[in-house]
Amino acid sequence: MKYKVVKKQYISEMCFGCGKDNPAGIKAQFYELEDQRVVALFKPGEFFQSYPQRMHGGVSASIMDETLGRAILPIEPDSWAVTAEITIRYKKPAPLDTPLKVVAEVTENSRRVFKARGEMLLPDGTVAVTAQGTYVKQPLSKISDMTKIDSDRVMIEMENDLEYIEF
Repeated sequence: MKYKVVKKQYISEMCFGCGKDNPAGIKAQFYELEDQRVVALFKPGEFFQSYPQRMHGGVSASIMDETLGRAILPIEPDSWAVTAEITIRYKKPAPLDTPLKVVAEVTENSRRVFKARGEMLLPDGTVAVTAQGTYVKQPLSKISDMTKIDSDRVMIEMENDLEYIEF
């Protein structure tokens, strides 16, 4: 099915999940959809290898955690998520050098905590990984000691480059 992209989410310079300047990072791009789900698009390179031609499970867990934590942003754009608990289920191997998608949504939301679930999709739509997690909402000032300059480097605004995402 085809979903309208409402917004491309911010990225940062050095984040492992999205950092544009992190040479060891996943460099995922994150999009908010019309139904308030978040989609991560990425293509894992050979440096994320576990077994030959397979992405390491820890990298799968990282991108699942990053995407689930961002699932709150379409609902509460000023919330930052800190992982309290995450459960990962590996169903199929995730290949390297292949475009992959993670789709995540909030399943419960209260004043201080939210729960989210998501799945990593292979190009043919097969589910490779599922996850569910619990996240504590925190203001950025409580997560890290940052100056204004640092916060600008953590929230680099991105212009939409896709109108629709299919899965």
